[in-house]
Amino acid sequence: QVHLVESGGGLVQAGGSLRLSCATSGRTYSNYGMGWFRQAPGKEREFVSGISGSGGSTYYADSVKGRFTISRGDAKNTVYLQMNSLKPEDTAVYYCARHILGSSWNGAHDYDVWGQGTQVTVSS
Repeated sequence: QVHLVESGGGLVQAGGSLRLSCATSGRTYSNYGMGWFRQAPGKEREFVSGISGSGGSTYYADSVKGRFTISRGDAKNTVYLQMNSLKPEDTAVYYCARHILGSSWNGAHDYDVWGQGTQVTVSS
């Protein structure tokens, strides 16, 4: 069974940076694309970024393009989200998830395994 564990969240001032990590257990992880979503209080969960199994293709929401970078570790069992130039509107719980092969990338229904989330708070 695949388990996903996020870490790296915290409190940061606007303009600052954080790097989120998503560690996985499970031998088949490297075959799957992965994604990051976020959910702010009172809002729906929204797509942030995705990366293919090989790491060769990446996808970003318009709201984070140019500020966030998704990557995979060398062993492909960890996914990172480098977040720069953070804004107060980036405040949310951030989740990593395993992508369903052949699905699109920006819907929560395109992912089948989810982590527990990590809180990111950006102060103004």
